[in-house]
Amino acid sequence: MNDLSDIAHLVELSVAPVFLLAGIGALLNVVTARLGRVVDRARNLEERLYAPRSDDEAARIRAELGSLDRRMLLAQRAIFLFSTAALLICLVVASIFIGEFVDLAVPALVAVIFIATMFAMIAGLALFLMEISIATKVLRVRADLFAK
Repeated sequence: MNDLSDIAHLVELSVAPVFLLAGIGALLNVVTARLGRVVDRARNLEERLYAPRSDDEAARIRAELGSLDRRMLLAQRAIFLFSTAALLICLVVASIFIGEFVDLAVPALVAVIFIATMFAMIAGLALFLMEISIATKVLRVRADLFAK
């Protein structure tokens, strides 16, 4: 592993995982932004709940707080899974280089780590879709309240 072309080949092999890492970073940005909005909304509703309210309005606030709590949990889990996927991709890239320098056969290891990355991504995206589903259901209900 002294030849510059060998190192260039390793860099080529690691380009695709690095692009995936950039995509995971974008997903993390989206989910953390959504989580921040949910937290802000929950804080606002908690303040409103302690102000004098009718029983109906207090019940609506509590119901929305329940859905916000569920959304927070789903977003936190999605963030965990996307972060895990990012770490696994870093392991893929590191394994490619370490395997070449230490002269280890790592293709099977790289494949297993990459498959684990895909499972983490699939699970994270499923949780993200569930969070979006809850958010849109709450919006639909609120739209029905104002329809005449």
